[in-house]
Amino acid sequence: MPTTQNKDYYGILGIKKGASSEEIRKAFRKLARKYHPDVNPNDKRAEEKFKEISEANDILSDEKKRKIYDQLGFYSDQIDPAAAEAYARQGAGRGVPVDFGGFDFSGFQPGANQNASSSWGSFRDIFSGIFGGNGPGQAQRGPVAGTDLEYQAPVDFWTAIRGGNARLTIQRQELCPTCHGQASSGAPMQCPECNGSGQVTQMGGRMKFNIACPRCGGSGRISSTCQTCHGEGLITRSEPVEFRIKPGTRDGQRIRLQGKGNAGTHGGATGDLYVIIRAGSHPLFRRAGDDIHLNVPITIAEATLGAKVDVPTIDGRAQLRIPPGTQSGQKLRMRERGVENPQAGGQRGDQIVTVEIVVPQLTDERSREIMREFARLNSQDPRVSLFDKL
Repeated sequence: MPTTQNKDYYGILGIKKGASSEEIRKAFRKLARKYHPDVNPNDKRAEEKFKEISEANDILSDEKKRKIYDQLGFYSDQIDPAAAEAYARQGAGRGVPVDFGGFDFSGFQPGANQNASSSWGSFRDIFSGIFGGNGPGQAQRGPVAGTDLEYQAPVDFWTAIRGGNARLTIQRQELCPTCHGQASSGAPMQCPECNGSGQVTQMGGRMKFNIACPRCGGSGRISSTCQTCHGEGLITRSEPVEFRIKPGTRDGQRIRLQGKGNAGTHGGATGDLYVIIRAGSHPLFRRAGDDIHLNVPITIAEATLGAKVDVPTIDGRAQLRIPPGTQSGQKLRMRERGVENPQAGGQRGDQIVTVEIVVPQLTDERSREIMREFARLNSQDPRVSLFDKL
């Protein structure tokens, strides 16, 4: 990993400096789901943000790396933890426990146009260059966990109600079959940067340093980039995924499929797949949570005198009692005729029936006479209460 400078990894992940490992993990996963390239195709800003949070997670999730970062304010794989701790005890600018071969450091004293802060900044740039480097020959970094994936899955109304199997095709990253995630292939060859010596010369002001070659990491040899994955260690493939839907699954519910996300690298764990259910509608039934809503037409006689009528339910035909004097728009409850609750086995919602009185079209004189007689016997005006409220 290259030397990191002036980066607030805690701020990048949106956590406090004393955050626990679990808080770091949760913060990274939340941001990774938001900025992952699969979720933001062709978005360069999201891609850079994803790289930034991945770098922050790589440092802060590793106890040793995090300790060095907290002590120095930056990190390099080549820094000796003991030296970093000693340096932190001595304080910035007072002494560095590294042998520089007797070089004169007088050139780093603040001049007329310098201050102690800028002088330390220049010194830290050279200090970082000495310990930096991220070439193919460098020691392999620690495990990096794969990111989670999130997909929406359309499911028909009856599958969500009764449960069943569903299939979904996803795009996920897998370990490269050629290099097995190592990002390189073939036998190592001599590094052309240092000609196999493992060291290169770097100038820092009036000083000359022999430092580890940044291309090979000081090993003197490099490996060729894997042509299958182009050095990524991962390849993207389409994969069909089959998953089980419980009876009563609701629209918007998330199902976690462990280990079905993107593959990790260097032995890191595979991420998870989160499937968001998008339940379909029905031309007759309307679902609200575990309840089923239904409109049922009834006659004037049934509404006036009361009756038992057959109505459809998600389980088939059932009888509904219409009380005498039922009004149009009134709601009647059919208990436990709704959807099974997926979290509480055996519990079901209700079916809520809204009755709609259908006024008949009278086509014969006898029916009209009966209706006029009915009106004479029931002469109360249902609109009187409207005028009482004026």
